[in-house]
Amino acid sequence: MKIHEYQAKELFRKYGVPVPNGKSADTIEEAVQVAKGIDSKKWVVKAQIHAGGRGKGGGVKLADSIDEVKSHAESILGMTLVTHQTGPEGRLVQKLLVEEALPIKKELYVAILFDRTTAKSVLIASASGGMEIEEVAATNPEAIIRTPIDTLFGLQGYQARNTAFALGLEGKTALKAASLFMALYKTYVETDSSLAEINPMIVTEDGDVLALDGKMNFDDNALYRHPDIAAYRDLS
Repeated sequence: MKIHEYQAKELFRKYGVPVPNGKSADTIEEAVQVAKGIDSKKWVVKAQIHAGGRGKGGGVKLADSIDEVKSHAESILGMTLVTHQTGPEGRLVQKLLVEEALPIKKELYVAILFDRTTAKSVLIASASGGMEIEEVAATNPEAIIRTPIDTLFGLQGYQARNTAFALGLEGKTALKAASLFMALYKTYVETDSSLAEINPMIVTEDGDVLALDGKMNFDDNALYRHPDIAAYRDLS
């Protein structure tokens, strides 16, 4: 089962993964109220569909004012969004995520997933954030950092720190990234997820590290243990 970005971020927030301030909205009026409740001078209005490439398809827009938030919400909500993952028929946008816009210094990629070949979970990271990881693997495989995770002991602090350093991060920013990796692993384990992905993970101008986007997948066979997550299922 796949869940929407706003739902993944609810789980991230629950387990300590830093995310931008934001909230989902079902209507234009609700999107405006969400933006008014966020202490920011810029906002991002994001279509919530089960597909990547939303930005290129016109489903992610930056707003410099509340009026722009309203205008973007009007244009995105109810649109049929076509991306490289939806096929030509596209997907109907029925929900938005409105968030604070943050000053981005660097975009990175991080994910934890179950590797069926080794029957172990693995931490995957890359300095090529914002790109499809499959594209990075095909064109620049050496840019991908893979860290196998011992099933018994879990992700270790030194592994998280080494990954942060391998991404070129330094000082407090590296430690913040390592902390995010540990929190992402906790999210992955506690929810019985098969994939917990952040693309991009950003470093802000102030050196903070956050999940700018989020994706989580779940094995349907494990959902009986998580009725709260099962309730996230989008039947539309």
